[in-house]
Amino acid sequence: MSSASRSPHSGVRNPGSQSALRELNQQRIVAVLGSGPATQAELARQTGLSTATVSNLVRLMATAGTVETEPTTSSGRRALSVRLSNTGAVAVGIDFGRRHLRVVVATLGYQVIAEEYLELPVGHRATDGIDRAAELLTHLLEQSNVPQSAVLGAGLGIPGPIDRRQGTVLQGSILPEWVGIHLPDLQDRLGIPVFFDNDANLGALAEVTWGPHNAIENLAFVKIGTGIGCGLILNGRTHYGSRGVAGEIGHDTAVENGIVCHCGNRGCLETVASTSVMMSLLGRGLAVPLSTADIVRNALGGDSATLRVVDDAGVAIGRSLATVANLVNPEVIVVGGPLSALGSLFLDPIRRGLMRHAVPSVGDSTELVMSALGERAEALGAAALVLQQASVRSY
Repeated sequence: MSSASRSPHSGVRNPGSQSALRELNQQRIVAVLGSGPATQAELARQTGLSTATVSNLVRLMATAGTVETEPTTSSGRRALSVRLSNTGAVAVGIDFGRRHLRVVVATLGYQVIAEEYLELPVGHRATDGIDRAAELLTHLLEQSNVPQSAVLGAGLGIPGPIDRRQGTVLQGSILPEWVGIHLPDLQDRLGIPVFFDNDANLGALAEVTWGPHNAIENLAFVKIGTGIGCGLILNGRTHYGSRGVAGEIGHDTAVENGIVCHCGNRGCLETVASTSVMMSLLGRGLAVPLSTADIVRNALGGDSATLRVVDDAGVAIGRSLATVANLVNPEVIVVGGPLSALGSLFLDPIRRGLMRHAVPSVGDSTELVMSALGERAEALGAAALVLQQASVRSY
């Protein structure tokens, strides 16, 4: 994913000199690496520099300690992977869910050095959630011997629509206790700069930074959990729409005159295909409520009722994704969330729904895959959000 066009370049003295041009070109390379490691060929493509120029600059930057390199393969050929060096600075990614919290700590070179997951009570307030995140972050930093002064900032993933103009959580979030919260104010509770985004958008960002899709310019990431959302990367940029709430496919109408959704409408996709609905359907009559882990285990074990519920949900999700595919024609649709471990058991019915309702040429040309990042995608995307903001300034 190209970030060179998004990242500000610092002023360069004597702009016509050879050294100034070299400095500017190095900044362009750093801006791209702010989105994660890349091969020299990818750096050339994304910066517009020649392969020879990139090779020379990478060699100079490696000698100076700005970047690190290691052999890799790309399209079956030997290549050189380049990443920003670890200067001691770190970024934090925090993913809030209706029932969970995940915190990761990552270096500028996109290496996770600490991570922890914990359950949160359903209905937790924003202040309680952020306080637990602050406690967990303090623990992880101490565990990793990283001073708080080395933290560049924290990215926050919120499972619901965010008004990016106001920085507030909107109605329709699966965390209704968070609706109206002014997210920039959370900076005071964490004590570090904060950046924030919808969790599905961060999942999409993770796929084009941490995942195997860093060369993809048009990608859709659908997060399927207690809520259902879709993050969009269009022409190499996260697409937000006019208010910042693009991709809310969980509130597509799946059943006319269906049950009332928490957003206030009827028959939304979330009312028929979310993990909460699956747990409710499969947990009837059980003394202990089911978890998503139970759904995964029972489906992999061949339980017929679980497989039927998963199949029905998958087809409904595929139908909504067909609308997304018809509208924006992504190269890849990535399916993420806590059910990603189901693999083809979940992906196949989603593909059936997609192929049945997409324009044939769109369906045939759209790659549908399960996220390789699993449940970590949103937290990794939150860390990437910070790294992209800080990469150029750090050098």
